[in-house]
Amino acid sequence: MKHVSLISALAVAGSLTFVTPATGPAAAAADDNAPIGGTLLAGRGVVVDPAAKRLPKTEASAFVVADADTGEVLAAKNPHGRFLPASTLKALTALTLIPKLDKKKMIKPSQDACNVEGSAVGLTPHKIYTVEDLFRALMMVSGNDAAVALAEANGGLAKTLADMNTEAKRLQALDTVAKTPNGLDKPGQSSSAYDLALIGRAGLADPAFRKYVGTKVANFPAPKGDHYQIANHNRLLGRYPGMIGVKNGWTSKALGSFVGAAKRDGHTIIVTVMRHEGSFWPEVQDLLDWGFAARGKTTPVGTLVGPAPTPTPTPPAAPPKAAPAVSKPADAAGGSPVTGPAGVTVLAVAALGGLAWLGYGMRRRRARRD
Repeated sequence: MKHVSLISALAVAGSLTFVTPATGPAAAAADDNAPIGGTLLAGRGVVVDPAAKRLPKTEASAFVVADADTGEVLAAKNPHGRFLPASTLKALTALTLIPKLDKKKMIKPSQDACNVEGSAVGLTPHKIYTVEDLFRALMMVSGNDAAVALAEANGGLAKTLADMNTEAKRLQALDTVAKTPNGLDKPGQSSSAYDLALIGRAGLADPAFRKYVGTKVANFPAPKGDHYQIANHNRLLGRYPGMIGVKNGWTSKALGSFVGAAKRDGHTIIVTVMRHEGSFWPEVQDLLDWGFAARGKTTPVGTLVGPAPTPTPTPPAAPPKAAPAVSKPADAAGGSPVTGPAGVTVLAVAALGGLAWLGYGMRRRRARRD
């Protein structure tokens, strides 16, 4: 009775939603108006299976814990709430541009790219960087300058932002709007804990993406043929068992955000947090631990959906076929034309020939008069 009372009180308060047979993912699938991932992901409170182990505390305004292998969302808080993504948006930048750019291509950044504010790898306007170097700088040290240089290599900021937003729609990350390639705050830019999980999961399926986010230390080109070392900003990489990546972010307006994944015993768990006022690293570890303990043992509260199906182009309608020419023998009375091998009417040719001969004769007569 105490357990029932507690559930009722939390439900009335709107802070916690539990999975029941009437509200589980199967029921959500039947609701055409449900948000991406399922009906239970529509609210702002915490949603979790009541049979699951108690969730660890987190100060994040939104979070998602999901099984990357199955796509099952194991627990969430305000998963579709739209927030400034800060540098976690760079995961979308990398996912969008990796297939488009040759990793060995040499890049000369513009002065504008080199002067971008915030975290930077320290680019100079020299043609000493490969695309691969810039992706390392983007995902390891959160180089805002590297993000702009990559956008320039892709044809410019406008084209790159259009490509990023197209990729977000393809992934069904519909809470995400990219206004910059580096995540620096800009009006209208947004993402959600759910979308970051979609983007992170898609990134992990790309071997190049996975390599960039999982590199701990790398050499980075400097002028005059020198190099210097850069180190990954992900504090859990190499410290948390099985940590893969992906990306952390922070600005004074967005506060702390994170999308990351770890793998243990052949299974991968994704955790995302958004708008965290303090240090989220210990809480991310606790959420990952909880996810590994909960996977396969709790009823999921939603699903990380797959990419939207590519529409099949409709083939153009075939033009109407011309009626075939029919050859007929000349009528005894001379009323039926005969069609030649090239579709030319023999009577017309004969008539034209006669006119030509008549014209020739008239010219001869005129010549004689002159």
